[in-house]
Amino acid sequence: MTGLPVRQDLVLSHFSLARQHPIDDRVRLAAEGGFSGIGLYIGQYRQLEAEGFAPGGLRELLAQHGVRLAEIEVVSGLGRNGVGGAPAAEFEEIAFRMADEFGCRYLQAIGPAQLAPEVAARAFGTLCDRAADHGLVVGLEFLPFTDIVDVADARRIVETAARPNGGICVDIWHHERGARDLAAIAALPGEMITGVQLNDGTLLPEHPDYYTDCLVNRRPPGDGEFDLRGFIDAIRSTGSTAPFSLEVCSSTGWAEPEAHVRRIASGIRGVLDTKKESE
Repeated sequence: MTGLPVRQDLVLSHFSLARQHPIDDRVRLAAEGGFSGIGLYIGQYRQLEAEGFAPGGLRELLAQHGVRLAEIEVVSGLGRNGVGGAPAAEFEEIAFRMADEFGCRYLQAIGPAQLAPEVAARAFGTLCDRAADHGLVVGLEFLPFTDIVDVADARRIVETAARPNGGICVDIWHHERGARDLAAIAALPGEMITGVQLNDGTLLPEHPDYYTDCLVNRRPPGDGEFDLRGFIDAIRSTGSTAPFSLEVCSSTGWAEPEAHVRRIASGIRGVLDTKKESE
């Protein structure tokens, strides 16, 4: 796969490949696809530390390919002060080491909340406070299979928490398969959108279980039926400067990683270039 020109606004999400896809190949594929950065799952980084490869070997690998560590995935249960408890506390500490070592800007957080709204907001707020000490912004992703179902749920928690580094991650999959309310996304303050995840898919589920469907059936941009252009327009209308992370979770990515990344890279460029021509 020949290298494509690097786009500073494009990140190859961790979960576009298998959870423990070899790190050297992950970074190589991102570089050859023209992505400026990668996302990295905290669990894989923990394994790299245990093997003695991180942080030093990973730093050298990223430098060799001109790729940055752009985003850290993922702290669940709103962090250690939410229902995430001890597992979330461990992942937080690893995430903060990653941020300190590599200068990451972004940490992903998810529910479930399972708490009264003001308690959930307090848990998210304290996670943001700890993350701020390491230069991180935090994106709370709404997921229809949790109790933070849509952008309105996430906004309520983020606004109540009222932390300058706390915001929302908007993933087109959960928008299209959930509330599908572009107006609600376009109404967000731009600075509240701290993460954007792009992918494509069919309008109707291909698997009856939502969670399974979103892990194995996402498609590269342009290969599905989602309104990617409308979604990107809504994001841009807010003034958000968050980079675009390509999170195309797919069984194809596990079986044919090189072809999958190539299709993601060409697909998003096709969408963005077509948009540019029409503007």
